[in-house]
Amino acid sequence: MTEESLQEAERKESHAGRVRSMFGRISRWYDFLNHFLSLGLDIHWRKVLVREAEPPGGRGHIVDLAAGTLDVTVMLAKRYQATRITAVDFSKPMLDQGASKISKRGLEKRVSRVVADGRRLPLADGSAQCMTVAFGIRNIVPRQDAYAEVLRVLEPGGQFLILEFGSGRKRILRGIYNLYLNYLLPLTGRIVSGDKAAYQYLADTIRAFPDERALARELLDAGFETVYCLPLSWGIVNLHIAETPRRAKG
Repeated sequence: MTEESLQEAERKESHAGRVRSMFGRISRWYDFLNHFLSLGLDIHWRKVLVREAEPPGGRGHIVDLAAGTLDVTVMLAKRYQATRITAVDFSKPMLDQGASKISKRGLEKRVSRVVADGRRLPLADGSAQCMTVAFGIRNIVPRQDAYAEVLRVLEPGGQFLILEFGSGRKRILRGIYNLYLNYLLPLTGRIVSGDKAAYQYLADTIRAFPDERALARELLDAGFETVYCLPLSWGIVNLHIAETPRRAKG
């Protein structure tokens, strides 16, 4: 490994460590702030994601990547009762925060919680029919490493669904969303959680995130097929859906 590549690897791991630590600090406030800061719309957005994530025949294996406090995981398990769900997140405190949601509903036999990096998934090749990630792909650097793992783990024709905020570089709702993103979100998050850096990070990563066309190009370049986007709530959030190739390219 060259010195340049070693420095790049160290940079990636340093970023991952900082983000992991940040989510550990705010894990107990995470659910409350999600609902409060979105005026409850985040529940609707997740329901749309889960509705579109139906595996073939409503059965099989679904992986919830960057599962956080397991809201999407629980919704998937409740809707698709013939599936098993693997919830993956690199922050153990986040998964622990959501553990009671699994036990209260008696879902332990169908839901597994795994602490792992999205760039290195401890899952077999072609072992899942569907993978979801809600508001988490922004935290994986570089995203291309996560895409490669998703392509490896999904079976041919499997679906990858990304629920993510629209790019803060586009004017949404005549700029009202941008005002909220740049000022109100960091301020409210800091007041409630006491963690200024965490919610400034959130605003910064939303602002830097690619718009729907650029993200579609990323996914196609990574090797996905049939990429499309469903805008939600005036484009505040987008649901991106991509399929893995159904057959090897010859």
